[in-house]
Amino acid sequence: MAKLWGGRFSKNTNELVDAFNASIDFDKRLYHEDIRGSIAHANMLAKCGIIPAEDGEKIVAGLKDILADIEAGKFHFDVALEDIHMNVEARLTERIGSAGARLHTARSRNDQVALDMHMYMKKEIVEIAELLINFEKALLTVAKKHEKTLMPGYTHLQRAQPITFAHHMLAYFNMLQRDFRRLLGVWEGADMMPLGAGAIAGTTFPIDRFMVAEELNFGTVYPNSMDAVSDRDYIIEFLSFASMLMMHMSRLSEEICLWSSTEFGFVELDDAFATGSSMMPQKKNPDISELVRGKTGRVYGHLQAMLVTAKGLPLTYNKDLQEDKEGFFDAIDTIKFSLAVYCDMILTMTVNVDKMAQAVSRDFSNATDLADYLVRKGLPFRQAHEVVGKCVAHAICEGKFLPELSLEEYKQFSDLFEADLLVALDPENCVEARKSYGGPAFSENEKQFAMGDNVLAHQEEQLLELQQNL
Repeated sequence: MAKLWGGRFSKNTNELVDAFNASIDFDKRLYHEDIRGSIAHANMLAKCGIIPAEDGEKIVAGLKDILADIEAGKFHFDVALEDIHMNVEARLTERIGSAGARLHTARSRNDQVALDMHMYMKKEIVEIAELLINFEKALLTVAKKHEKTLMPGYTHLQRAQPITFAHHMLAYFNMLQRDFRRLLGVWEGADMMPLGAGAIAGTTFPIDRFMVAEELNFGTVYPNSMDAVSDRDYIIEFLSFASMLMMHMSRLSEEICLWSSTEFGFVELDDAFATGSSMMPQKKNPDISELVRGKTGRVYGHLQAMLVTAKGLPLTYNKDLQEDKEGFFDAIDTIKFSLAVYCDMILTMTVNVDKMAQAVSRDFSNATDLADYLVRKGLPFRQAHEVVGKCVAHAICEGKFLPELSLEEYKQFSDLFEADLLVALDPENCVEARKSYGGPAFSENEKQFAMGDNVLAHQEEQLLELQQNL
């Protein structure tokens, strides 16, 4: 098949070169954006008098027919035509004749593909934003359900201080809240219209870029033609967001893997969200969490690949930039799937309240509270820390936990100890006493729940605004 750019060439392209050069196998998913952008471009060309009005009407009608064919599975994508742009344009010209050949007036594939990618990203941001909100809702729902469920908090994977399971879930809720904020920042980068930049230096035709931007619901237009076609920072921003999101999900995945183990036994995953072993009949594996943890590295790889691809490119367009799509598409698919499956997995898992309570009562995570007890009695914290450290060492030697030591044993280390120390050692009291802003006290949880509800309400308003600007 003759190339749409073949006028300068005397030989057909080698078949291997065709295959190597082609992007249609993956960029065909841009068909909706490509056709929508072409319709807007054709409308603009006709209104500005650059092409005859009747040709503009034929082009728009033909493009709509092609869109219907693609969605009905009746469109054949040809590798020899390289990409989605040339496949659509070639089919259009076949159908409507010379009018179709006018469509590419005042544009290049360079600004065309940039437009497609910006539009596609905006659409996907909206879908991801909705999934992210749903996951946040799931975390908040679980947190509210376990407002007073005690568990050990960890540092260095060693038991540190008593907290609530609600407080732990709220930590991830807050991480995802920031991820949502970062996603809105990605939208700003995507909401710029590049069409009209041409191949590098705009066009000699009297186009109206702002008309196209308005029809396609873009907030602004690239002010520099070279920048519009050459940079992929908006994709890098998206991959950075995706990496941060997956990092947070990976950390939660690691904890779920630990919590669902026999050694912890803090949670049990629903049967619908776990798998078994082909050899060991007793196994219940947290495969979803493991896959999310593994796929995090995959998304990181896409970010690194894009950074390396872009780092040494001279302005403007270079074919290297074709490599922006596969990793980008895969990252989108990965985070959407991860968010969707995780939402339901979190909502359906069983939290073993008794096992968590048992764990927090059989450790030394209340030691800090004992030191605080001595501080309230007038002892400087550093001295209190030393005294309690000796109490812990003594308890370990005796095979006891702190509440099991007698008052006489405590008096060996400080006369400030009184019978009321047991109140300070009670795990529930330890938690409730931590009423500093952002702490795990039950009263603070209530405040955080209310804040969470407000956050979600605001995010849904922001999502609606995004949906209206697609």
